[in-house]
Amino acid sequence: MEGNGAAAGGTRRPWSICRQSAGAPLAAAGSMSIRAVLDRVFSAVDASGPRPVLAIGNGDPTASACFRPPLEAEEAVVEALRSRKHNGYSPCVGVLPARRAIAEYLSRDLPYQLSRDDIYLTSGCCQAIDVMISILAQPGSNILLPKPGFPLYESRTMFSNLEDRHFNLIPDRGWEADLESVEALADENTVAMVIVNPSNPCGSVYSHDHLAKIAETARKLGIIIIADEVYDHLAFGNKPFIPMGIFADIVPVITVGSISKRWLVPGWRLGWIAMCDLNGILKEAKVDKLIESYINITNDPATFIQGAVPQIIANTKEDYFMKILNLLRNSADLCYGKIKETRGITCPHKPEGSMFVMAKLDLSCLDGIQDDLDFCCRLAKEESVIVLPGSALGMKDWIRITFAMDMPTLENALERIKSFCQRHAKLEA
Repeated sequence: MEGNGAAAGGTRRPWSICRQSAGAPLAAAGSMSIRAVLDRVFSAVDASGPRPVLAIGNGDPTASACFRPPLEAEEAVVEALRSRKHNGYSPCVGVLPARRAIAEYLSRDLPYQLSRDDIYLTSGCCQAIDVMISILAQPGSNILLPKPGFPLYESRTMFSNLEDRHFNLIPDRGWEADLESVEALADENTVAMVIVNPSNPCGSVYSHDHLAKIAETARKLGIIIIADEVYDHLAFGNKPFIPMGIFADIVPVITVGSISKRWLVPGWRLGWIAMCDLNGILKEAKVDKLIESYINITNDPATFIQGAVPQIIANTKEDYFMKILNLLRNSADLCYGKIKETRGITCPHKPEGSMFVMAKLDLSCLDGIQDDLDFCCRLAKEESVIVLPGSALGMKDWIRITFAMDMPTLENALERIKSFCQRHAKLEA
């Protein structure tokens, strides 16, 4: 039997797959994900400790029994499965009844009517982001991203060789976008700016006035807006949720969203891209064709979930949504109040939407804590509490806390954080 060249004393080229540089962009992008950072924090937990781990760093509320999808949504999925009409492949852009239902759902909040042809179904909002970043990633182009922001955008731009430029969100102004920095960052190669409203990670909800200013700024710069509205309608403060699409007569808007958060089913992986294009600018640029072409070479959301969507939207009662908003409002109030009691952490803005709050670490009050990652790892080791380091979101020496959980667990976690800060407090002179 013949051996390989090396075994026979000959020489051969190194295996190409072993070259370290081959996967470098993917490895770098993957290391920036929230999951990767939280895994690092989790690794600091003392597994032999007597207390359960309390995770208030991720964005999955389904770990708490009080955050459950509506019965109507579950029944719609069962009915779709038992109908045996949704066992095959779906069209790449999504099944027609689901696209029509989502167009009607989004149009409730708009001064015009979206059509089914404006909607493209995706495997969750994450795939919607993937699609948009991929089709915009032309050589030499750049995109404007909020800081702090959802790190998937930065990961995807890095992997796609699309330059990201970060504009600041201003804590003392309710995390509004710094539009002066937007104008300073944009140039002729800027293809879009991203707005996340209601905000992950800030818990803010933008006013009509601020959204109008964003639209006018984008129009002035000649760039489209990608409106990440995955937390649409999860607004429980003084400001209602207003979709960016109402300004589509001023600027082209691509809205990305999903049923994941409002219906509390992140694992069902049903998202969408909606083109809000009253002036036909996106279609003239053939963005619709690019979206369809990219979706043609990617995976589709599960067909039976698509089949259930019309009934999920039609049958879910308003009192279900009000119940969830009340739960979020109460837990946000608890979180904000407990942070105010804790020396070494400050919260510049009370959360008004989504499921998160950003809190700033005052390291001058904490003895021996080097930065936000050090804080989170020590907290995990000493108190078995997991929070997300702000550096994962572009905000060094901040932390993100998720308050979408049952009140006793949240209160327990926040009390442990308070104890941790007291134990590490510097003695006052």
